[in-house]
Amino acid sequence: MSAGLIGRSLIIAVDGPAASGKGTLAKRLATHFALPALDTGLLYRAVGQKMRDEGHDLDDATAATAIARRFEAAWLADERLRERLAGEAASRVAKVNPVREALRDFQQSFAHQPGGAVLDGRDIGTVIAPDADAKLWIDADVAVRAGRRFRELTSRGEAVTEADILADLVARDARDAPNMVIADDATRIDTSHLGIEEAFAAALAAVLKASGAQHG
Repeated sequence: MSAGLIGRSLIIAVDGPAASGKGTLAKRLATHFALPALDTGLLYRAVGQKMRDEGHDLDDATAATAIARRFEAAWLADERLRERLAGEAASRVAKVNPVREALRDFQQSFAHQPGGAVLDGRDIGTVIAPDADAKLWIDADVAVRAGRRFRELTSRGEAVTEADILADLVARDARDAPNMVIADDATRIDTSHLGIEEAFAAALAAVLKASGAQHG
């Protein structure tokens, strides 16, 4: 953790659309500040995966809500949650407000644990931790995001096309839009033309500036 923040609680909210780079930046920030990290999208992927495993229609809001209410942290260890189908399922169950409400306590408890945490998702800075010390909104052109997700999935052996990924992301952005409100005090970073190190430098500078203002 940076010298000026030693001994202080630090909550960092990293929001943005799918494949914007927010997950990578959240992990890098967590490592830098020695904080626990939570990819909140995994919670919705876990609920979606349970829906698929139990044979429910992904648009069955009642079933999705019931599963979310019995959510267990152990579900997050399922390797299938990183697959494309899990992402599609997550987007469909995440639009159900009672599902979001059912998963809220887990996320808020994680955010407010002693010392703080880094969380990435869609509504961290507005709903889960509106009191976060630093809020980032990470974005990128949808075509750039599609290319990134395509390379990620093919590197894991999934048979996908970039055109299909692009169509998926456009659809997901539309479904996610109601829950993707940018916090007024968030720092916006467009990673479309940034490498990993450049994006991390921008994110780190934003966190240091915001947290310094909060604690100064």
